[in-house]
Amino acid sequence: MSVALVPVDVRRRRLTDRVMTWTCLGALLVAIAPLASVLGYVTLQGASSVTWQFFTHLPAPVGEPGGGMANAITGTLLVVALASCIGIPIGILGGLYLSEVGGGRFGWWVRFTADVLNGIPSIVIGVFIYALIVVPTRHFSGFAGGVALGVMMIPLVIRTTEEMVRLVPASLREASYALGIPWWVTMLRITLRTATAGVLTGIMLAVARVLGETAPLLFTAFNNPYWSLRFDQPISTMTVQLYNYAIAPYDDWHRQAWAAALVLMTLTLVLNVAARTAGRRRFGRGR
Repeated sequence: MSVALVPVDVRRRRLTDRVMTWTCLGALLVAIAPLASVLGYVTLQGASSVTWQFFTHLPAPVGEPGGGMANAITGTLLVVALASCIGIPIGILGGLYLSEVGGGRFGWWVRFTADVLNGIPSIVIGVFIYALIVVPTRHFSGFAGGVALGVMMIPLVIRTTEEMVRLVPASLREASYALGIPWWVTMLRITLRTATAGVLTGIMLAVARVLGETAPLLFTAFNNPYWSLRFDQPISTMTVQLYNYAIAPYDDWHRQAWAAALVLMTLTLVLNVAARTAGRRRFGRGR
């Protein structure tokens, strides 16, 4: 009975394959470890403070235990909603322009500007809106905070919309033009509608990004310890409240800061997972 010998080249390739597989796995674990440690530590510190009172009560007076962040949660939703109303329409229309008719020098400059804005520190945008809105009006406001976050959303939505619309087959546009449909109707009703899933992915990622911003709001919306639903007045947000509580010398405020961090982290994680899921379904259907 003869035993077949494995060639040296085959054994070397198998050994190399196993080494590279375990090396990649180790690199993956190293990359995931910081994220897992942050998620676990924030959950451990803040889970006990995430109570019904946290979502329904106003902040307690200085030095007194209890209270919640109901005003900050409401303010965050209002400011992010205003930012979405500013950033999403402008971003989508800008992305459509770049993908459909933005092939010239002007389109190149718009893309370059969007890429630069994506890399600008958020505090710079906050200072810019401070000089543009807060200084002339002589008071902080939720409107200024919404504009600052909206400006941050625009470049991300623009670039995502452009890339997603470019993936729409040209045959759909040609069929629409052959039926006599105007180009702007084709762009809005056919091209954009086909790329809806990818565009929504970019929108959710943009919302997730601005949801955790603090620096722009320190210069624009500032803070408010009371209920405030007016955009022409300072308004409380979770990120600014978290910052104020974290630097305060009170243990109860520290616990609420951890709870706010856990809530913000959960919202951001949910939006990112939803965006990835929507994008995967979009490209899965494309295949």
